[in-house]
Amino acid sequence: MTASRVLVVNSGSSSVKYRLLEMTDGSRLASGIVERIGERQSRLLHFPAGAESSDPASGGERRERVEEFADHGAALRAVAEELAADGAGLDDPRLAAIGHRVVHGGRTFTGPVLVDDSVLREIERLIPLAPLHNPANLTGIVTARALNPELPQVAVFDTTFHTTMPEYAARYAIDTATADEHRVRRYGFHGTSHAYVSRRTAELLGRDPSEVNVIVLHLGNGASASAVRAGRCVDTSMGLTPLEGLVMGTRSGDVDPAVVFHLVRVAGMSPDEVDELLNKRSGLVGLCGDNDMREIRRRVDEGDEAAALAFDIYIHRLKKYIGAYYAVLGTVDAVAFTAGVGENSAPVRSAALEGLEGLGLCVDDGRNEAPATGPSAKEPRIVSPDGARVAVAVVPTDEELEIAQQTYALVSETDPAADPAAGR
Repeated sequence: MTASRVLVVNSGSSSVKYRLLEMTDGSRLASGIVERIGERQSRLLHFPAGAESSDPASGGERRERVEEFADHGAALRAVAEELAADGAGLDDPRLAAIGHRVVHGGRTFTGPVLVDDSVLREIERLIPLAPLHNPANLTGIVTARALNPELPQVAVFDTTFHTTMPEYAARYAIDTATADEHRVRRYGFHGTSHAYVSRRTAELLGRDPSEVNVIVLHLGNGASASAVRAGRCVDTSMGLTPLEGLVMGTRSGDVDPAVVFHLVRVAGMSPDEVDELLNKRSGLVGLCGDNDMREIRRRVDEGDEAAALAFDIYIHRLKKYIGAYYAVLGTVDAVAFTAGVGENSAPVRSAALEGLEGLGLCVDDGRNEAPATGPSAKEPRIVSPDGARVAVAVVPTDEELEIAQQTYALVSETDPAADPAAGR
């Protein structure tokens, strides 16, 4: 039997998201989420093949379990049971591997890796660079290995797409010895999304990624931009952590570093309090009390001044990065909007490019505002006018598919029997 399936696992601090894919065509066979791990009222939502939606929040056909999942081990065992009920458990010979999202790979990991004990030790060593994410990612891998020690486990890192940045883009202008000792540099995040979207944008243009320069704008509650030259990232907005860069739902993005010193000295805030302020009480929510762009736009349309200012600040920062990355690339073939806001907010797309016509950047109002519904909602589309010098695209991201593809490519290299072209 051919091993042509990959299970993608994204372990958070109190949740596990998963998707089972058939790699011969990229189709979704099952998906779901376990929430509130460690609480008495944990919940598992499972969407089998044929369910109306793979988004756990969207309703449709599903199975639900509400019970206590004490830890990630219990949660993943429950996921395995649900998959087995669909005839696709972790011992299914059609399952080629499990691909795990890991947020931080530092400078060590420049691509996906088969997990062994040395890989686990290195992911653990990187915890100080991603204390909120890597521990949970690590727990998910360890738990999955215990459930089926013979099944290949692959770690796919958010940072790897950005490891191609030249040193002059990755370095901060601080003392080199201090930076090296404490691993202080720009790493970038959302890498699987930027990789997937830049490649899909090239496909949309009918060109090879090696021939295309793309500015990718991943705009969700977290937001980041990247400059991609010939399929390789040469700059990105997030840095040592996901705090740097664009204005986000609850994160400030770029601020003068001296703001931290000022708040510690003058406001008497502790470093942890400043950290919480900049990561959880800033951005759009700090400016106007909302981090949902739909609600902000509703308030703007009703004349709410705080919402209007928050929107203007968001757009101003976004426009600055578009211009900066245009300068970095020199020649731009496309600007691609993706993630929740990028894919669904026509006002954000039009405002971000307003006034940039001299750079060849503009949207066609009809195309930009036309709602994407049905199966076409997940298909990339052009929203710039015919003949525009730079294509403006809306490209729905699919980080799970990207993780699965990287996972499958790696295990196929190491085990030819995992390739659909080879029988098992």
